[in-house]
Amino acid sequence: MTSELYKSLTSKRPSIRERLDHGKSIRKLVNRSSLAEFTIKAKRQTPIDILLEQAKTRIPEYVPIRHARMAANPFAFFRGGAGIMATDLATTPSPPITVQLCGDMHVSNFGFFSTTERQLVFGINDFDETLPGHFDWDLKRLIASAMIASQMLGQDQAYGEMIVRNISSTYRRYLNEYAHTPFIDLTRAYLDESRLLKHADHTTPAAQKMFSKLVNKAKNNTNWGVVGKLTEKTPLGVRLINQPPLIEHLKVSIHGHKITELNDAGFNSYAQSLSADRKQLLMRYKLVDWARKVVGVGSVGTACWVLYMEGASENDPLFLQSKQAQPSVLAPFFPENTYSSQGERVVLGQRLIQGAPDAFLGFGQTKEVDFYIRQLRDMKGGISISADDIGVDEFPPFAKLFGWALANAHARSGDPAVLAGYCGRGEALDDALVAFSIAYSKQNDADYDTFLHAIKTGKITCAKDNN
Repeated sequence: MTSELYKSLTSKRPSIRERLDHGKSIRKLVNRSSLAEFTIKAKRQTPIDILLEQAKTRIPEYVPIRHARMAANPFAFFRGGAGIMATDLATTPSPPITVQLCGDMHVSNFGFFSTTERQLVFGINDFDETLPGHFDWDLKRLIASAMIASQMLGQDQAYGEMIVRNISSTYRRYLNEYAHTPFIDLTRAYLDESRLLKHADHTTPAAQKMFSKLVNKAKNNTNWGVVGKLTEKTPLGVRLINQPPLIEHLKVSIHGHKITELNDAGFNSYAQSLSADRKQLLMRYKLVDWARKVVGVGSVGTACWVLYMEGASENDPLFLQSKQAQPSVLAPFFPENTYSSQGERVVLGQRLIQGAPDAFLGFGQTKEVDFYIRQLRDMKGGISISADDIGVDEFPPFAKLFGWALANAHARSGDPAVLAGYCGRGEALDDALVAFSIAYSKQNDADYDTFLHAIKTGKITCAKDNN
């Protein structure tokens, strides 16, 4: 009897033209202009109810810190509101073209990272909410964040529209390129330093300066770069600095289990997810110290830990980050996905999207949580849209990078020809996304005001000091 795998491997493959035409035909089901649509449903779940529901599964003392970070400005609120937007996107027209979604796609979830061959590349760097789903969910969240970030920079709607069009048109352009790229070459189609430098050559002097700054920062952002920032010399040797409540050493978990016991079970589980060579490398290191650390905005309240390890001596440091993996905010809307754990979901999603992720990327479980592990610093550098970082002059060319990186991620995990066929070469998609970004930015402002009122009235807890 012929196996299903063999049948699949030997079956006829549709041509590029047929796949492009298939993507184009999907417009008959969901036309591109309909992607502009956004209206609030009469029985919409309130953003406060969504946040309060999320708080039930988070570390109680960290929830006020999360809310404080979200209260900083409308963009920070948007960053922490992936669950809010997922609920809204479920009510909008969506073409049934599946990719591996980032799930929390916004302009601050890009950055530089190193491949296993120590090649610096640019791409998506947050995968806590990753799940297979319709491609437009990532695209809509990204362009909505771009419009909101433009407003945060003090710019008018015309500027925000330009940023959105930069993202959308570049996304379409590279999907068309990837549609005609051999599959094996697509697996190596990174936004690497040489291609990024070529891109930077066609930008403004301000953007070129910022690009060089971020590249150099990422190259220096290694394990050695953490020493002195998160550690200190003690009579017992190098240890992580205790800075409660943001960084703190704990002996017992919130559920009463000894941290040493959880570490033992967790590392045994994690090691099983690594390939044999990676596991052997891990075993060369000794676990020296660990501390729970508050990170990000949306992740605040989940169990995140920094693990300090040493090889032959203190001169061979390794910092790992363990993050709790909870069910994706997309899960209620794309439920036909099965994983052995939430950590596996994150890791498999990251591998699909990035192609060559962290050498120590793996997942595990304890009696309390699902989690995944990666290096804390390994030629990593984030992106920040602000007057002091990527500002008004730098944002337009960086927006094109965001569109390019998202196209790369979707092409890796989906069918780039079907995507390119649907998106097309004209500006119909861009026009729809501009309209959507304007509508959703207004909704985000309204939700932010509701959020601030909930803090003022005491319905939402908020830390007084966000430092």
